[in-house]
Amino acid sequence: MSSSISEMPASAAAPAGDSVVKVTNLVAGYIPGVNILNGCSIEARKGELIGIIGPNGAGKSTLLKAMFGLVKVHSGTVVVRGQDLTGLKANKLVTQGVGFVPQTNNVFATLTIEENLQMGMFQRPKDFSQRFDFVTSLFPELGKRRAQRAGSLSGGERQMVAMGRALMMDPAVLLLDEPSAGLSPVKQDETFLRVHEINRAGVSVIMVEQNARRCLQICDRGYVLDQGKDAYTGTGRELMKDPKVIQLYLGTLADEV
Repeated sequence: MSSSISEMPASAAAPAGDSVVKVTNLVAGYIPGVNILNGCSIEARKGELIGIIGPNGAGKSTLLKAMFGLVKVHSGTVVVRGQDLTGLKANKLVTQGVGFVPQTNNVFATLTIEENLQMGMFQRPKDFSQRFDFVTSLFPELGKRRAQRAGSLSGGERQMVAMGRALMMDPAVLLLDEPSAGLSPVKQDETFLRVHEINRAGVSVIMVEQNARRCLQICDRGYVLDQGKDAYTGTGRELMKDPKVIQLYLGTLADEV
């Protein structure tokens, strides 16, 4: 690729627009009576790339899973394009414009790349060719290697397949859980560039990331989660320069962006 993280447009809040996803006072957890999220609220507007960072155990991945119907929501709401979809099952959320890429076990290893993408279209198989062309325009390697089994791919390549499959249903918002986890620095850079390209193609993105600095470099706005709540929010640039965020979550003085 010709561009790099440092060459991406500097983080800046997208102009106010239609809300694609609005999460309000979400309380959720895996075990009855034990909450991981304790009143978390976030919003993604049309065309925004939202980054979610915070310490281990803050509830970042739980937030995405609760939004995608994989964790029990005890109170609060998840509204997508004006519709209250709180607690809706994952297979229904996909048809309502929500895509999700989990951190692990995110491809069908015994299936080919093309078959993985077909699995993403199981509810709209007639539209496969059109969506396949769109996804492979973003990920040309997937089209060239469509007959290769996903289990033979590298971690970064599997991540491309997983993101491509989630895009097959033309989501309004894509939820990404730690897309750079376990990848080499070079593959991390490539993954962040791919996320940026997906966003520029018109898909709103909500991305959970442990690599806080890289995440804030490319996001329009960010949320810092702590103890299941949104503790800080602002543009990526604002959060990278916020003394409290630097001290508590970035560890050292943030790089200029």
